[in-house]
Amino acid sequence: MMQSRSLLIAATLCSPFVAAKAQPAGSCADLANLKIDGVEIAKAASVPAGTTIPGPFPGAPAIGPLPAHCRVDGMMHRRKGVDGEEFGIGFAVALPEKQAWNGGFMMQGGGGGNGVVAYPAGGSYTGDLTALARGFAVASTDTGHKAKTGPFDFSFMRDQQAYLDFAYQANAEVAYVAKQIIASYYAKPAAHSYFVGCSTGGREGMILSQRFPTVFNGIVSGDPAMRTGFSNLAIAQWIPVAYNQASPKDASGKPQIEKFLTDDDRKLFMDALMKRCDAKDGVADGMIFDPLGCDFDPAELACKPGGSEGCIAPEKIAAIKKAFAGPKNAYGTQVYPGFLYDAGIAMKGFVPGLLALGPNGIFGPYTTATELDVDQAALHASDPLVEPASTNLSTFSGSGGKLIFFHGDSDPWFSPLDTLDYYKSLAAANGGADKVAAWSRFFLVPGMAHCGGGQSLDHFDMLSAVVNWVEKGTAPDLVIATGKAFPGRSRPLCAYPKHAQYSGSGDTEDAKSFRCE
Repeated sequence: MMQSRSLLIAATLCSPFVAAKAQPAGSCADLANLKIDGVEIAKAASVPAGTTIPGPFPGAPAIGPLPAHCRVDGMMHRRKGVDGEEFGIGFAVALPEKQAWNGGFMMQGGGGGNGVVAYPAGGSYTGDLTALARGFAVASTDTGHKAKTGPFDFSFMRDQQAYLDFAYQANAEVAYVAKQIIASYYAKPAAHSYFVGCSTGGREGMILSQRFPTVFNGIVSGDPAMRTGFSNLAIAQWIPVAYNQASPKDASGKPQIEKFLTDDDRKLFMDALMKRCDAKDGVADGMIFDPLGCDFDPAELACKPGGSEGCIAPEKIAAIKKAFAGPKNAYGTQVYPGFLYDAGIAMKGFVPGLLALGPNGIFGPYTTATELDVDQAALHASDPLVEPASTNLSTFSGSGGKLIFFHGDSDPWFSPLDTLDYYKSLAAANGGADKVAAWSRFFLVPGMAHCGGGQSLDHFDMLSAVVNWVEKGTAPDLVIATGKAFPGRSRPLCAYPKHAQYSGSGDTEDAKSFRCE
C-alpha cells in the first residue's frame, strides 16, 4: 500500500495529463468497474436533469436544479488507523453528459476540518451557474476522514496519515484519480484543470500551487485559512483579552465582555467610520472600497475628561485600537496582522464581526483572561504541515499556472491583511509586483465576512476569471460583483493595488460608472 501510494503521488507530481492512458468506459455504469490501484469505486449512477440537492448545512441554500450527469463515488487507500478506526480518502466526481462536457475539470475545495464529501457541483464563486451546469466535470473529497461531531471536528489529527492527507496530500491524489475517471468516460483527458476553494479550500488551493505545481492550470484561493494557529491567537486570545481589560466586572471580578460596548457605542463607532471612509471611493453607499486608504482613527471618538455624551470611554477606544492592530510579542514584533476597519465589523449573525460581542459574538465561549503571554502562545501557533508559506512558485508559474486570491474585508476569522502580506511576499520572491501580476492577482471584497455574507457584494465569478486567463490569456483586471445585501447594485472588484472609484457620472448602482484606480 505504501509503495503504490508513493507511486501515485509521484505520478500526480509529474503531469496533469497522465490520465490519458485510462481504459475507456462506454457508459456511466461501466465506471463502476474501472480499476485504479488503491481505489474502490463504490457507485457510478446517472443523475437526471432537474435534481436538487439539500444545502450542505442547516440554512444553506439548496444546490440545483442540476443538469443530467453521471456521479461516481469512491474511496482511496482504505486502512485501519489509530485505535482501529477506519480511514480512507472519500471522493465524488460528477460528469456532465458527453455532449455537454466543455472539456474542462474543476475541483472544489473543502471547509472547516473537511470530513464530508460535498456534492461535486462546483457552485461557489462560479457566477450564476454551477461549474457542473457550465459543462465542467467536478470533483470533491473529504480529504481522508469522516467528521463525527460537525464541520470543525479535528479529532482525526491524532492519526498521522489522516493529518497528512488533510494537510496536503489528499486533494492532489483525488485530482489524479478524477482525471483518470474523466479520461475513461470521455475517451480523452481534460484539456484544462482548475481548483476553486474558500477558507480551508483557499488554503488547499495555496498548498496545491506550492506542493503540486503541475496538477492544476488555474487556482482560485478565497479567504484562505492559511495560518490557523496565529489567527486563533488573534481572535480567540489577543482580541478578547484586549476587550476584557476595558470591560466592566461582575461581582466576582470577572470581566463581562458582552458589556464592553453598548449598542449606542457600536452605532457611534460605525457612523464615524463610514463618515470618514465610505465616500473616499466617490460615493457614499454603505461600503468602503478603498480600505487601505481608510485613515479612520477611533481616537477621535474618545471622551474628553468629564465628557460622556456622543463619545466612547477612552479605555474602550484604546482596547479597540489594540485589538484591531493585531498581536505583538514582548519585543513589539507583529506576529499576526491586524484587521481592517470595514463596514461589516459590527454585524451580527452566523459569522459576526469583531465588534459584535455577546453570547452569539465572534468569540463563542470567550476567555475571561485579562493577560496574555504572546511569546508563549506564538511559539505553539505555527504548524508547518498545514501552513502554505512557500513563495517559490517558479514551476507553477513557469508552466503557465494562474493563481487568483480574494478575501473579504470584514472577515473576522482570518485577516485579509495576512493574505495580502503573502501576496506581497510573492512579489518580493519572484522578481517584483509586475512579474507576479502576470500570473497571480489579489482582490479585496468590501464588506464581505468569511467567504460570503455581510454588507457586501459577495456574488462573483472567479472561475471565469481564471479560465479566461489560462485559456485566452486575458488577465483579470476586474471582476463584477453583485449581492443580496444591495439588490440592483453592481461594482467592479479591482485587482490589487487598485480599487473601484466612481467616475463622477452615471448610475451609482451600476459597475459601468466605476473605474479601477
